[in-house]
Amino acid sequence: MIYEIRVYEAAEGRAEAMRRRFADNVAARFFPRHGIELVGAFTSPEEDGRLTYMTRFADEAARKQAWASFAADPEWAAVKASSETDGPLLKSQTVSVLSPAIAGLPLA
Repeated sequence: MIYEIRVYEAAEGRAEAMRRRFADNVAARFFPRHGIELVGAFTSPEEDGRLTYMTRFADEAARKQAWASFAADPEWAAVKASSETDGPLLKSQTVSVLSPAIAGLPLA
């Protein structure tokens, strides 16, 4: 099992639009379509412009294939373009790919 943590930092004044696009489109429509399992999505009151989420994949090959499929989805490209008519929603993102260090150790 492979886990991935992504942290999105919104462009100035675009945090709510970024989160809305993620919740309404990315997580609800595109992740299931492309085999991306969302484990959880989180925000922090101290870091208002950030969205952190965790996904899970069977293995690295499945992770790479899922993201390639998502990136090539023409419907996603249209949603992204229409949500960015006033400028980009993301300022930056970081990606951490993780695998369990100790087999059998529970996540929570």
